[in-house]
Amino acid sequence: MLTEFRVRRAAGALTGSWRRVPVAPRGTTQLGISFRPLQAEALGLDPGAALAALLEYPFQVIRLAAYWNQLEPEPGQFRPSQLDRALDAAERAGRQVVIGVGAVKNSGYPEFFVPPHHLDRPLREHSLVTPDEHPALLDAAIAFITRVVTRYAGHEAITAWQVEHEAVDPLGVEHSWRLSEAFAAAEVAAVRAADPGRPVLMNGFLPASTPVALMQGWRTRDQGDSLAVALRLADIVGLDVYPRHALASVGPLTVYLDGSGRRPQQRRRERLLDRARAAGRRLMVTEGQAEPWEAVTTPPSPAGRAMYSCRPEDVITNYTRTLRWAGERSVLEAYLFWGAEYWLLRDRHGDPSYLSAFARVLQESA
Repeated sequence: MLTEFRVRRAAGALTGSWRRVPVAPRGTTQLGISFRPLQAEALGLDPGAALAALLEYPFQVIRLAAYWNQLEPEPGQFRPSQLDRALDAAERAGRQVVIGVGAVKNSGYPEFFVPPHHLDRPLREHSLVTPDEHPALLDAAIAFITRVVTRYAGHEAITAWQVEHEAVDPLGVEHSWRLSEAFAAAEVAAVRAADPGRPVLMNGFLPASTPVALMQGWRTRDQGDSLAVALRLADIVGLDVYPRHALASVGPLTVYLDGSGRRPQQRRRERLLDRARAAGRRLMVTEGQAEPWEAVTTPPSPAGRAMYSCRPEDVITNYTRTLRWAGERSVLEAYLFWGAEYWLLRDRHGDPSYLSAFARVLQESA
């Protein structure tokens, strides 16, 4: 376990090694990105322009999100214009689209998007959010999901609906409450009732280190983690893969966890893939780490330097490593890179290497 810890200077010199690291052939796996308009805004980018710039690259799939508090900012209101524009842009570019319909949790910080008027008090920490204890929240979530799915079901570009984000895991380090499997199952049923013809995707965090796996297993021991629930409820199981992330910083040094190359992690992945195959579930990587995960919320972007948790070469290495271990036992339908907004920020600051690494994968993996 101790070998999974790294102590490094967080920022190091940029190199050109992204030009030389191997690119695994993707075979039938489709490539794509997730797009987070809130992250684009947090990085000082215009979301519409950012999406247009990313759609110039020849990937196949994009994941968008229906953020409940944005679409329903006040009681009785429904403002889908931003999602309408994003979906229209993706369709015009010929992309396949996965839409995360939430409702409680969705991709992108802060991951919690319930409108305040649907919560008379914060969800209680260390509690399980069940249909019996939160019937009004569940009813509102189902109404929202049904409205979104019904609105967009006629779009042929949409290939799947994602229900919740890491549905039954605790919400990061800020909150300890968790959705119950019964709550998520009711949402899945609502999606299938509104659009029986499309598959349901549910995603979960795949621990890349023993400490994270132990903590996750303990915190979700009563009903299993999000990947276990996805195997029971969903048609497509999405893997969120982050090989290296920071724990804490002290001065110029940062402590990282990275167990991606260790045998315990390999066995954990093999068991998951075998269970998915036995259950007849389809698999994809919903979040393949392609931006830094440091000890702060917004990824740092130091001029002329790269953060150790994800350097430009790691955009390719993470992809290649994942395609190889997954390809040994199963077939990934798609691999979605996570961090595209950050690549644009780096490019704006004079460092095109993240975008270039992504472009190299698209070109050389075919």
